[in-house]
Amino acid sequence: MEFACAGDDVTRTRVKFCGLTRPGDVRLACELGVDAIGFVMAAESPRRVQPGQLQGLRAAVSPLVDVIALFMNPHGSEVLDAIRRLRPNLLQFHGHENDAFCRGFGLPFIKTLPMGEGAAEPIAASKRYPSALAFLLDGHGPGQAGGRGTPFDWGRMPRLDRPVFLAGGLSPGNVGEAISIARPYAVDVSSGIEAAPGQKDGEKMQQFLDEVSRADRE
Repeated sequence: MEFACAGDDVTRTRVKFCGLTRPGDVRLACELGVDAIGFVMAAESPRRVQPGQLQGLRAAVSPLVDVIALFMNPHGSEVLDAIRRLRPNLLQFHGHENDAFCRGFGLPFIKTLPMGEGAAEPIAASKRYPSALAFLLDGHGPGQAGGRGTPFDWGRMPRLDRPVFLAGGLSPGNVGEAISIARPYAVDVSSGIEAAPGQKDGEKMQQFLDEVSRADRE
């Protein structure tokens, strides 16, 4: 898997839908053309999926769509069990995990950097994760779970030495503006395409992808 860095001349913005809990939503997301799907294992999240759900969700994913397993301060055994059941392409860590922990499972990983009030300066924070394949910038504060639908000032988007996923309060109504300002490698959406936590809305999913395509054309 090869990523371009934020700000590079990429042909299109990639899209990750996160927090899916129903196989039907997974199948629809794949049919609509999403690049990656994130499944949340963090106990604090209303979108958490249980271990017994993982195989059914994985079976709903189409070929060539990346599967990402999301954790927040997990025990190593939890990660290993999820890898066995879900067979993810990448891992994503939202908590205080260090670089050695994140890289210790034999899979590439994305590290979330909080951009909310009280967060560390993102360039300095990124230096603590030399093994990360990419970074996800979210609008939550330090120690808070992601998926809160909290945006941050896209003009603060740092230029990092690895690809950047932009998250936090994105929706069909603002993702075009976010792309035009921040020029991320990818955008990540959860609550902005939902009817209820963990239950995606097909019309909103389609609208989100349409707006990303429109922003890329412009």
